Amino acid sequence: MSTKNPHWGTTLDAFLAEDGTRETTKAEAINRVVAWQLTREMERQGITKAALAKKMHTSRAQLDRILKAKGNITIETLQRAAALVGRELRLDLV
Repeated sequence: MSTKNPHWGTTLDAFLAEDGTRETTKAEAINRVVAWQLTREMERQGITKAALAKKMHTSRAQLDRILKAKGNITIETLQRAAALVGRELRLDLV
């Protein structure tokens, strides 16, 4: 006999809030989306990782961490990368 899942019918936000991981999960998801968008824009413009790293005055390994959304990436770093591919990073309080 199976037991009823207590989370059945709840939203993902409610589940993550109850689990205590909502904010961390949301921040990681945002980082991944921005990294994906940067990668797409680089591909669209034909910008290599080495070229963008050079423009950012950083190493290719550091740029790889940014594009893989690994570690604690600052908003300033994301803004700089976005500007170098001709885009703007926007943050909103909702």
